[in-house]
This record gives sequence, structure tokens and C-alpha cells, in this order.
Amino acid sequence: MVTLTIDGRTVTVPEGTTILEAARSVHLDIPSLCYLKDINEIGACRICIVEVEGYERLVPSCDNAVAEGMVVYTNSPRVREARRVNLRLLLSQHDTKCTQCTRSGNCRLQELCNDYNLLGDHYAKDLRPVPDDFSTPVIRLENRCIKCMRCIQVCDKIQSMNIWDVIGSGSRATVGVARHRSLAESDCTFCGQCITHCPVGGLQEHDDTGKVFDALADPNKITVVQVAPAVRAAWAEYYHLDPKFATAQRMVTGLKHMGFDYVFDTNFAADLTIMEEGSEFLQRFTHRERYTWPMFTSCCPGWVRFVKGQFPQYTQNLSTAKSPQQMFGAVAKSYFAQKLGVDPHNIFVASIMPCTAKKSEAKLPTMRDACGDPDVDVVLTTREMVRMFRGEQVNPAVMAETPFDSPLGTGTGAAVIFGATGGVMDAALRSAYYLVTGSNPDPDAFHSVRGMDGWKEAVFTIPGAGDVRVAVVSGLGNTRRLMEALESGRASYDFVEVMACPGGCAAGGGQPIHDGVEMAESRGGVLWNLDADATIRFSHENPDVQALYASYLERPLGEKSHHLLHTQHDAWKMPNQQ
Repeated sequence: MVTLTIDGRTVTVPEGTTILEAARSVHLDIPSLCYLKDINEIGACRICIVEVEGYERLVPSCDNAVAEGMVVYTNSPRVREARRVNLRLLLSQHDTKCTQCTRSGNCRLQELCNDYNLLGDHYAKDLRPVPDDFSTPVIRLENRCIKCMRCIQVCDKIQSMNIWDVIGSGSRATVGVARHRSLAESDCTFCGQCITHCPVGGLQEHDDTGKVFDALADPNKITVVQVAPAVRAAWAEYYHLDPKFATAQRMVTGLKHMGFDYVFDTNFAADLTIMEEGSEFLQRFTHRERYTWPMFTSCCPGWVRFVKGQFPQYTQNLSTAKSPQQMFGAVAKSYFAQKLGVDPHNIFVASIMPCTAKKSEAKLPTMRDACGDPDVDVVLTTREMVRMFRGEQVNPAVMAETPFDSPLGTGTGAAVIFGATGGVMDAALRSAYYLVTGSNPDPDAFHSVRGMDGWKEAVFTIPGAGDVRVAVVSGLGNTRRLMEALESGRASYDFVEVMACPGGCAAGGGQPIHDGVEMAESRGGVLWNLDADATIRFSHENPDVQALYASYLERPLGEKSHHLLHTQHDAWKMPNQQ
């Protein structure tokens, strides 16, 4: 242990602790912009500088370790003035049109400039004449970037994709797509983790709120919106509501207030996915010689892009089942249109998703099976929905609860956990057990696939089928390690769940941003609690799904199910395959 003094306070911490972490251990806040613990500790922004007795220069506290007897001043006049100078330099290359930025009010740079009273013009602007590219789900805005390098480090260390890199040198150094490509030309998975870890508005999702407002204003459109499981765990964070009060039913009220004709639950389609994907797994498992192994889940479009771009030889191992989002769109523009007696071309399907990759998925040429139009017309992130709520003066704190509409609004506990890592596997095994044995297992029998570990393994015995070797992985860095283990023969599984974002959809690239705070575990806990409290905890017991099969689809993996609910993953190409 090392003892030092910080701002007159005696602090004792383990040897090797940084000055920044030592100060935070006793609730002394040293401001920073670029710092992410264990990910980005490079002192790039120079905002966390401190004064140390005996040191000639100020030092960044994020990458300097404590020493015995060290005396540190975190807010001396010299430190304050140096921080102001560094902030001014950042502002000189920063587009300060904050009213046009999605991060206004939730921007660390904006907050610091207000804290340090930098309210006027200081240095001459030195913005780069670079046009912004709005062609992809992830948008980088050059003149909002502060070169903190967080996006590079998250993409390299956590997601292993190496999409971003430092380009240029000296005062013209900036961040761009590696190997002099555009983002559309890269093998980016559009997971959006670079967005949620950016401290400013240098990265954002492609804004599609205008398309939704146009559809809501069109009297000839029947507007249908679906809400993904993970959204309900995060949508009200902006309003600082307790999760027990911030129910999905209050979110339904807000969406109805905005003018949507029908508000449905993607949980319905998640249960439908389990019926199709679970049946597909059992078909493969009982005819092992016809297939290559393991079978992978296909719910996460970021993961699908990853495997097609990085390990294309495993594309055939993906389940052919569409994601719940796409299944819902196909059912809405076929079964639901038929029930309403309307032209499916007049139905406008919007999705509220915790994900930026879903925007790309909805535009795939293979996702037009219901009526020839895109099965899902537009995808909004959780953040975009909240911005729409704010613009429409929706205040959930005073709203009553409204149930989801029928018949596509019923979901089970097995469906809601789709938003947490391990949830898809857990739900699939519950129904696979039933489909083989004819009886339900304990709904908590597969708890070993739960939890925040990035790579989990388990073996479960299903009477009549045998031992099923499963793995659950989240985060593309962990996924790459699993895939390399499969390639080398060091690992062998029957069924693997993959989610591109660490911790699953709960921490998706479209979720609300809390700078420097990881929310996957707490949000995932909300979803697991909803499952535990659910009246029905098995996808095969969803009454609306049962009615859909009885009156329309006939059976899982049937002809109509195959046409509407399954896809060909090899029917489109990644940029590096073209």
C-alpha cells in the first residue's frame, strides 16, 4: 500500500494505482475527457492534469502512478489555468453549434466548458473542410471529434474490429476509418459501441426520426411500432425514473400520445423466434450428419455482419431464423394486414431498438418477404425515441399505463430476457426441452448461461435428445476468441449464442449514454427480474403465438413460416466480399 496526500487529504491505495483512481477512491473528482478505465489511459486530452510537489511540470493523473509521500493538488491556480488553456485548444477545432448536436445536455466537453466559464470565443477556429457522410447507421462528424481516441481503443480492445485509426500527423492528426476507406467500405459491424463511449457528439446514429414523423402525419398510413425487450430497461433513464415505475406500459402511453395507431411488443416476435430457432436446432441436432457445427443464433445483426466479414466459412452455421425485429415486420405486413383487411403496402412498421446495427439489417435486400416492401420501414434507437418524446412534451412521470395492442403484443418471460446476454440461449433451451419431452423444465434450470462473463460454457441434458453443449458470448473481442478456438479445435459446441455488444442488447449502441458508466449489468438485471415475475415463462405457451400458428403459419418450419420468418444469410455480401 502507498500513502499520499491529495488536496490535503491522506489517501492510502495499492501500489500501481493511478493518481486519478486514488483521488476517486476518496470521492475527489478530477475532470477528464479521454479516460476509460483499463481501456483508454493515454492522457490524450490533458484535462486530468494535476500538480505534484517536486515535479517541474503538471502531469496527467490518468497515467501516472502514486508514490509514497506524494503530495498532489488537483485544483491549484496553475492547474485550473492549464485546464482552461487545454479546453480552449479543443474548442478551436470543435464545431460548437451545440443546438444542432444530439449530445447537447449530455456532453462532457460542454459540461467542462461551462464549469470553467469558457463562455466566449477564445482562439481562432481551425475546423477541417471535410464533408460528413450520412450513408451508414453510424455517423462520424469530423469537426465534433476531440481526438480522445476512445473510439479507437473500444473498437480495438473490446470489439477487436480495428475500424478506427489515427490519420495524419501533428496538428492535422485526426481519427478516421483505417486503411483510407469510408465507413461504408469497411467491415464495420455497426455495433455502435464507439458511439456510446464517445464523450461528445463526434459519433452518433443516423437520425431517422423525420421519417417517422412524416408517416405519423400521413392519413393514408397505418402506423405500427414495435418495442424491443432491452428498450424497456433503459428508456426512462433520461427522466431519472425508478425502473419499477418506468414500465413498458407507460412507454406505450407515450407512443400512443405521439400518434401511433398500434403499439406492439417485440417480445411477441422473440417468442416466435424461439419457436422457429428452437425447432431448427432440434432438427439439426437430431440429424447431425447433415449439418456443420455449432449452430449459431442469428438475432444480432452486428454478429451476423461480424461472422460474414471475419469468419465467412461459418456463415452456413447461422440459424436461418430472422431476428425478432424482422419476424415482426413480416408478420405485421402479412398476418396482421389480413386481420385488418388492409393493403400491406399501407402499413408503416417502425422499430424501437437498443441497437444501431438494426438500421442496417432492416435495409437488407433479403428482408422483403411479406409484400415486397421492406418488412421494417424504419428503425429508431432508444435515444431517438426519447428525443421524439421530448419534442412531443411527453412526460412519463405523469402518464398512466396502457397495455400493448393485440394480437402482436403478448410476450413471455422467456422473450423479455432476449435483451440480456444468455437470454436467448436460456429461452431456447426452455422450449427445446419441451419440444423433445412434452413437459416444461424448471424455468431457472439453465441459469448457468446467465451472468456478465464474456464467454460462458455449459452442458445440459435433455431427456430423449442427449447432452447439449452450449456457449454464450458477448462482445466481439470475446466472440473472436471463441471463433478462433472453434477453428483450432480447442472448443466444440452444439449451440452458441452471440451478441455483439458486451453484456448484450441492454448495453446496445442505441441505448442512453452515461459517460464512463457501463449499464449492461443493471439493465440486464431489470430484464431477468421481469422474467422471474412473469405469469408465463415459456415461449411455446404464448397464446398469441399459438393463435398465429393455428390460424396462419400452421407449424414451425412449415412452408409459410419458412417464407416469412427465415432468410438466406449468403444472399448478400459484406464490403470486403464484393
